[in-house]
Amino acid sequence: MWAPATAHVVTEEATWADGDTVSARPVLGPRTGFAALEQTLLACGPGRSLERDTGDCEEVLFVLSGEGILRAGGEPRALEPESGAYVAPGERYELEAGRAEALRIVVVAVPDPVEPADDAPAPRAVVRRLADQESEAATTQREFRIVADPGSGLRSATHFVGYIPPVRAPDHFHTYDEVIYVIDGEGVMHVEGVDHPLSAGSSIQLPARTVHCLENTGDAVMRIVAVFRPAGSPAEAYYPDGSPAYAEDPRGEPH
Repeated sequence: MWAPATAHVVTEEATWADGDTVSARPVLGPRTGFAALEQTLLACGPGRSLERDTGDCEEVLFVLSGEGILRAGGEPRALEPESGAYVAPGERYELEAGRAEALRIVVVAVPDPVEPADDAPAPRAVVRRLADQESEAATTQREFRIVADPGSGLRSATHFVGYIPPVRAPDHFHTYDEVIYVIDGEGVMHVEGVDHPLSAGSSIQLPARTVHCLENTGDAVMRIVAVFRPAGSPAEAYYPDGSPAYAEDPRGEPH
């Protein structure tokens, strides 16, 4: 469906473009030769933003810091740090930050979403708190929590937060396209023979079947928020020889 793309890592500090109450910085997507997903960083100051339009895309949002309100379909919904939101194709929405602190949000647009199933439409959750989602264990002491997926109304992708301890996983690949944002921690992305230093605020694009390893080189758990398509399990991965990397495999659970 999309032209070939390569892995890409962005580590420079964001420079916000002028907007209304919202400043937006596109990070990954068409500007980096990646048509599968588009990652944008938003900073929302006090006051209600101009109306934003998802167009033909699905959008998922993840609040990094600040509190505020999402208005979608005319209904206000509270946003807080580490909450996720889903906005359907063709919907319009507004953001409003509280006075104490700007809202900082990672937005990922999913173009060409799949059509919803007519026979069994998924119940839609517009806003979900990360703390309310079940933690799922993987090997090498890794864990993840699903923010949104087809079970909560997101049609075409999986939105999750991953917890990566300071243990290097084996090189591996996924069969999905993915964009990643480092919430906190430091490490190295080993990909295509190049080692890219990572820190909080780094962004990564990973085309499907790119052999890589995201290594945590710090002393504490690294946290990432990521979106991949098509939807599935964040733990599904394969070693470079094509053999599946299952959770029970003693060689370890890749990211």
